[in-house]
Parts: sequence; C-alpha cells; structure tokens
Amino acid sequence: MVRPGRFLMFFAAALTAAVVTLAPASRALAGDPALPKELVGVDIEERPGADLPADVKLRDQEGRDVTLGSYLDGEHPVILVLAYYECPMLCTLVVNGLMQGMKGLDWTAGKEYRVVVVSFDPRDTPEMARKKRDVYVGAYGRPVGERGWEFLVGEEAQVRRLADAVGFRYRWEEATQQYAHAAGAFVFTPEGKLSRTLYGLNFASNDLKLSLLEASQGKLATAWGRVLLFCFHYDSGENKYVLATRRLMKAGGAFTVLGLGGMLLGFWRRERRRASKSADGALA
Repeated sequence: MVRPGRFLMFFAAALTAAVVTLAPASRALAGDPALPKELVGVDIEERPGADLPADVKLRDQEGRDVTLGSYLDGEHPVILVLAYYECPMLCTLVVNGLMQGMKGLDWTAGKEYRVVVVSFDPRDTPEMARKKRDVYVGAYGRPVGERGWEFLVGEEAQVRRLADAVGFRYRWEEATQQYAHAAGAFVFTPEGKLSRTLYGLNFASNDLKLSLLEASQGKLATAWGRVLLFCFHYDSGENKYVLATRRLMKAGGAFTVLGLGGMLLGFWRRERRRASKSADGALA
C-alpha cells in the first residue's frame, strides 16, 4: 500500500520535472555566409503581415483589366506566385512544384482557395498568360472556377510595386537576356495580409495545407486541422513545416499533470472508502 505522503512526494517530483523540461531553451544563431555577387539583390525578404497592394492594375489571361484587390473576397485565402512566362527554367519549376502540391490537397483551387500567378516581365502578353493557364489548369485535372487560378500580366511599375510589397527581389541580366530572381510562393489571408512565405521549388501538399489553414484564420480548419496547426510550425531554415516540439512538450506536460492529478484523485477516493469501511467495522 502506497502511503499518501509518499504519493504526494512522487506527484510533486513529477510536476517539477515537467516544469524543468518545458523551460525555454536558448539556441545559437549562426551568421549567413556572404552571397556571391550574382545573387546580391536577388532574394525573398520575409515580410509577415504585409498588405497585398490591392490597387495594383494588371490584365488577366483574357486581356481584361483587373486589380489585385478583385481577388480578395474575405472568404478565400490566396496563393501568389511571381513568375515570367518565358523563363527558361526556374519559374516553370516553381509553378510545376506548386501544381504538384495542389494536386495532393483535398481542396480545389477556386473552391476553397485561389491562386494568382503574376508575370514580372512587362513583355509578357495576355495571350501568353492564357496559354500558360490552359497548360496548367489542364494538367491540374480539376474544374477551376472563375478566378480560381489566374495568370496575369502588367506594366513594370505596377508589378514592381507588388514585388516590393511582398519582398520579392529580382533584376534583369543584360548579358544573359534573362531575369535573375528567387523561388517561392506567398500565401495571403482572405483580407490580403501576407500570412506565410514558402521558399523553394517544391511545395509539399502538407505544407500547402498548413499554410492555407493558417491563412484562412480557421475558416478551412476542421477539428483535425486545428490539431495539425497546433503540432506544426513553419521552419524557414528547413523550408517546410516541422513538428512544434515545444508545443508538443507543453501539451505532453499538461497531459502528464492531468494524469497524475487523476491518479491522485483515485488514490484519495480509495483511501476514503477504506477509511469508511474501517470505521464501519469498528462500530460493528
């Protein structure tokens, strides 16, 4: 039989261990190495919470005048990609990677979220945008509603405003007659706030799902979706969502405390019943 005093000592020791385990840990930050001169000024600067410039004027794949604000309806999160349509490699890889990630989602572009691809080459035309859209929507293999997945073009000054707003830096290389630019995608809330910047060429379906859950501010989140958001966070160093170990440790610590509390309550009730039986026996 475990004595109440010993049990309380065990409970206190376990609780202390949980608190120590959950204490914040410090980590060293390593400096980034110097960039080659070819990459200076070509990157993506993290700008969480930046506003999508809604008044930027562009043209869609049908040649119609549109503004970025027309894609914000307060209901659908928006994935933005900056890519020019005659890029020999990188832009194609980015849009391909996005499409592959989209294919793995239960949600469909145009229904639960929107995708907007904007060319930063002022020479690109609505006809070129339409051809790109036809290729990608066809490969996507799902019906895309109006404004579900758009390919846009615009004047240099207008697109530059958009790029500056989201921290996308690029430049024209005269020697190669190509643009030097970074690779990534930007996920906006339905109201046009930059929620998450995703880096690289490949966008795993799980990363897209979690970023859209974040951006939707709970509108797309089921009960299981909320659990996923609790368990994962985006690591820009890894370019993906990773397990939020500190959150899980806190949750584990909380469950440990609750479990120990339940054990203590059960022990106390058993002791009460035994004491009551002993008292009844003594009276008899």
